[in-house]
Amino acid sequence: MENTAHKADFDAFDHTPAIEYKPRTGSEAMCEALLDEGVEHMFGYPGGAIMPFYDALPDYPLKHVLTRHEQAAAHAADGYARATGEVGVCVATSGPGATNLVTGLATAMMDSVPMVAITGQVGRPAMGKDSFQETNVMGMALPFTKHSFLVEDPDELYPTIRRAFQIARSGRPGPVLVDIPKDVQFAACNDNGYRRLREAEPPVAGPGLEAAALLLKKAKKPIILAGHGITLSGAERELIRLAEKTGTPVVTTLLGLSAIPNDHPLYIGWPGMHGQASVNRAIDKCDLLFAVGMRFDDRITGNAEKFAPNAKVIHIDVDPSELGKVVKPTVGIAADARDAMRGVLAHLHEVEDNCADWRAEIRKSQEPEKMHEETARPEYGPIRIMDAIKAIAGEEVRLVTDVGQHQMWSAQFFKFTKKNSHITSGGLGTMGFALPAAMGVAFAYPDEPVWVVAGDGGIQMNIQELATIRDMGLNIKVAILNNGYLGMVRQWQQFFHNRRYSSTPMTGPDYEIFAAAYGLAGKTVHPGGDIEEAVKWANETEGFAIVDFHIDSEANVYPMIPSGMSVAEMIEEHV
Repeated sequence: MENTAHKADFDAFDHTPAIEYKPRTGSEAMCEALLDEGVEHMFGYPGGAIMPFYDALPDYPLKHVLTRHEQAAAHAADGYARATGEVGVCVATSGPGATNLVTGLATAMMDSVPMVAITGQVGRPAMGKDSFQETNVMGMALPFTKHSFLVEDPDELYPTIRRAFQIARSGRPGPVLVDIPKDVQFAACNDNGYRRLREAEPPVAGPGLEAAALLLKKAKKPIILAGHGITLSGAERELIRLAEKTGTPVVTTLLGLSAIPNDHPLYIGWPGMHGQASVNRAIDKCDLLFAVGMRFDDRITGNAEKFAPNAKVIHIDVDPSELGKVVKPTVGIAADARDAMRGVLAHLHEVEDNCADWRAEIRKSQEPEKMHEETARPEYGPIRIMDAIKAIAGEEVRLVTDVGQHQMWSAQFFKFTKKNSHITSGGLGTMGFALPAAMGVAFAYPDEPVWVVAGDGGIQMNIQELATIRDMGLNIKVAILNNGYLGMVRQWQQFFHNRRYSSTPMTGPDYEIFAAAYGLAGKTVHPGGDIEEAVKWANETEGFAIVDFHIDSEANVYPMIPSGMSVAEMIEEHV
């Protein structure tokens, strides 16, 4: 029976932080807190310990998306957060529901994605007794969350959830867990006041900004290395202004891709294990490395002691603990990327272009790569698939990639020209990420094209989400680069384990038939087939479409830097 009295109260309620309507139960307080944080979509899977919350949901204008697995709910919330810059929300019950969220929480933690995960817990009287579906999810998720709460007082639910959102989005963003016993959700709630607790923002130190500006003015061979922090802080405009004002070439990390358009004349590519050799050489020769919103991941640095050996280093990161953790900076600035770059720009009044020769040197070093790419580009294969998706889906396309060889081919050959159009799992390298993450992106931007590029290994890890996609009518296109192997592992086995392909041959379903079983469209393309026609077919298909591209089983990603090897050593040995 519809709760009309409650509905009348709700209709009259102005959803602002100035509370007029007081929830009567913990579950209602949870819903009110989510509304007051501006939540529109959440992704989850119900169960016994979270059932009171789900019982309250129909009375509130909160859009809940039922995924087919809790891990997918976490990845969908992650994708939504990356696409919008808002906090993503996922929900699960206790025990296996909560434990299934952990991989998604770790993925978000490694990539600094703001999320709030709400989990049910067994009732307070049953806690600590190994009760049915009791799990210490706070203890298990401790390394993978920015903060965790166990709420045992119903009057603390509203302020705690709002505090969780504040922590998730402030400073260095990250996931926050709120674990709520079942009886607390049922309990009467008398006080829902929001105690406005705020984290102090790290100060932007004036001397550091001035020193950074002075180093930029004097540098003859500078490089700007831009990471995910550019996107997280919305600092794309400041990045381009800084590069253009100083004439400094820009490279990005994997997660920094799309922070600057790939066709900008100052963008030269991305470095590291699978980055362009010319970019790695440029970093090896530069005299100033301006690193902003990145953490010197080992996939970028190789042997960190030999990374950028000739350079003074400016390192800007919102997390003070990252400064000096891997690479010791000449100038370290703990600040938001946008604020810090604005501060540096304020000290750059009259700037001479000291690096015209440096830019020419880099461009010259890139000519062999571009010539090789054009002459060696096969008629059929991963590069042509990337070209076709970009050409046919257009400038507005958002690309969500899984983890493996296809992820590197996408990063190398897809031309990102739209801001925040590249979404992938970086730090954790989570296979199975792309399909559910794309659901979050599609909810955020229902009128824009969303393409998934995945391997035949990763796509099978969360392929059950085709049911969610069908039920929600999401406009998602999928390109599977199907090589019959766990491709990246096989590639390493080929080069470093004498082609002993132990446990890497991969089988899977006929994806065209599999999609049809869900009432969705699919197509199979074999070597020599028409890539452009297949991509065009998918792009013009209403709603979801999947294209299974069978590619060479021994197609490899180049270059590749083994762990512990310096960039210079990699170039000599492998390029």
